[in-house]
Amino acid sequence: LQSNGCCIGPGFAEENTEPEEETMIKIAVNLMSPSLPDFHGCSPGWSSAFYGAECFDSEVHGYMKNLGKQKPSESQNIDAKKVELEQLLMIETKNYRKTIKFYQKLLQKERRSKGPETKSMLPKLRGQLQEMKSKVQFLELVKKYIMYAEQWGVESCVLPTVIHSGRTDTVDVAPKDESSLLLYYSTEKHQCNNQNGIRVLQAGTPLGLMAYLYSRNAFLEGYVQQFLYTFRYFCTQEEFLQFLLDRISSTLSSASLDPSTSLTKICNRSFYILQAWIEDCYSVDFATNANLLCTLKEFISSKVAPLNGYGERLLSLLEDASAGKSGSARQCSIMDKCEEEGEEDRKTLHSLCKKLSEDNFNWKLSKSVGPIAQHQRERLNTISSVLPKPCYNSFTEEFPVSFAKADEVGPYLLIEYSAQQLCCQLTLLQQEVFHKCHPVHFLNSRALGVKDKCVAVQKAVSTETVSLKVCNLFLSKCVQDQYLLQLLRNADSISTWVAAEIVTCHTSKLQVSLLSKFLLIAKCCYEQRNFATAMQILAGLENLIVRQLPAWKILPAKVAEIMEELKAVEVFLKSDSLCLMEGERFKTLPTIPSAHVLAMHVQQLETGGFTMTNGAHKWTKLRNIAKVVSQVHAFQENPYTYTPDFKLQSYLRQRITRYKDADISTLAADNCANFHQIPAEKHSRKIQDTLRRMKATFQ
Repeated sequence: LQSNGCCIGPGFAEENTEPEEETMIKIAVNLMSPSLPDFHGCSPGWSSAFYGAECFDSEVHGYMKNLGKQKPSESQNIDAKKVELEQLLMIETKNYRKTIKFYQKLLQKERRSKGPETKSMLPKLRGQLQEMKSKVQFLELVKKYIMYAEQWGVESCVLPTVIHSGRTDTVDVAPKDESSLLLYYSTEKHQCNNQNGIRVLQAGTPLGLMAYLYSRNAFLEGYVQQFLYTFRYFCTQEEFLQFLLDRISSTLSSASLDPSTSLTKICNRSFYILQAWIEDCYSVDFATNANLLCTLKEFISSKVAPLNGYGERLLSLLEDASAGKSGSARQCSIMDKCEEEGEEDRKTLHSLCKKLSEDNFNWKLSKSVGPIAQHQRERLNTISSVLPKPCYNSFTEEFPVSFAKADEVGPYLLIEYSAQQLCCQLTLLQQEVFHKCHPVHFLNSRALGVKDKCVAVQKAVSTETVSLKVCNLFLSKCVQDQYLLQLLRNADSISTWVAAEIVTCHTSKLQVSLLSKFLLIAKCCYEQRNFATAMQILAGLENLIVRQLPAWKILPAKVAEIMEELKAVEVFLKSDSLCLMEGERFKTLPTIPSAHVLAMHVQQLETGGFTMTNGAHKWTKLRNIAKVVSQVHAFQENPYTYTPDFKLQSYLRQRITRYKDADISTLAADNCANFHQIPAEKHSRKIQDTLRRMKATFQ
């Protein structure tokens, strides 16, 4: 169960006060929500793109073979398999719902009476819930296997029929065999069915890659989801849509009720692929391209709806997607690991970063032992000439509190709140921005001007003026959503805010307090797997002006060591594109990756040619890219459940907006605390010595 304590460390108990009863109710409502018959979600999901053929292991294959059999010698029947599976799934889901309700009542009873018997039952019941959840998920996986592979997939020998079924022209009517469209390489052994000589797709023409979506193995290999992430490298959205619509047009009227015929399979697979595309990529393909959406709606209304009830369902899906009800939010996980596992993961990452800092960094900061200096409340003199006029967009929206009130408070509110409290609210603000992004946003980022080390897009340049002519890996007519630029600018705003808050402190003591606070916030963030905010704070602290401040020399030694830990975290994140996906913890622990680091990993995979000498597109390269960007959806499935503090969030938004475009060097120049002070006597002695030397030269 998604308990509030499992995602955070011990110090976060006060911040995360959402009642577990509310979580139970949300879970129960989510499970009991009705759905149209035979109109389940068709999107394979991120796990299909990430795990590929490993998503359906030998257990799924073995379970499939035994479904629908009354006797071992009895032949398989797809309808019998579906009936038996639906019954099993209904029973397990019903039991799961009952157990959740019982857990909720037991939890309420434990809070009222706090009896020892109730406390001992809760962990056992939590374990039972985890087992029941695993059963339901397994049966859902088998159901997807039947729906995509067994029921509507075609053999590879039928792929030429898929291609020619949608042709309406008379040019080039000569049949093309599969070898001219797709290239394979053989593997010795496949772990799922233990067969020898399994063919794995290596490359293909755009037409061949689109046709392979209809292959029986396409879903089992994770190809469908990988294709939806990466097809823009070799075809436009209009070309892909027209390919699907042509197949539907040519097979819809002639498709029989017999599911075994090729035309019926092609027709139904076309509908499923179209639905999966809408569910998964509406925000990046249809919402940003009015012509594409209009073409699809017109086709469904005029060609599909009169002949097939599926047309009305697709139109309903489009309406829900446009209203933000579908295709934009990922379902939250129903059950998380216990608090001990979350704490163990936090300690493991902490020790890893300590080890990395010891192994990889030899430099040391000047340290002095002692407690963090206390401050006196003083009003700061703002430098209005340096700061831009407030504006609101995206991360910084309009607030009920005026900017003048935030200026009166200044940075002192940051001192009053604990690092844990600030970490929670900054994480929620970052999560709000991160959950709006899509894996496709991280593709072709060079064309948007994103470069290594820092956000290369100038702050004053709007997204509309960014040139797509340089290093554009998508087809020229392919529409690309530029939300990544907004995500990176938000990150840059937080880094600038961190630096500005520090250099505008008019006393060394206040600077030490703020430096310590930001370092502790960053440490809390990476321990809670909010790597985005942690790296943003690190970038602000590594600002050239901030690094030269005298306050670093009087920073407590233990606090100063956090800087080395943060550098070690940065090295860890840059070391491997899939480092955050290792193990099973990412499935239950909330995670926010660094957008810039992820974009750089994708750019590295994009380096080199996408086509072979014969013009075929390298699917192995595209598959690796899809695997890396799929982690965006994986992380979005597990949101943070901290209780929002709207007052603190409003203050943070205002301060970030105020300083997001500030010139740090100009801000620092008007503050004497940013300079190394020479004692008056020593300064006077230096002047006298200089005068003596000058006199000696004239004598």
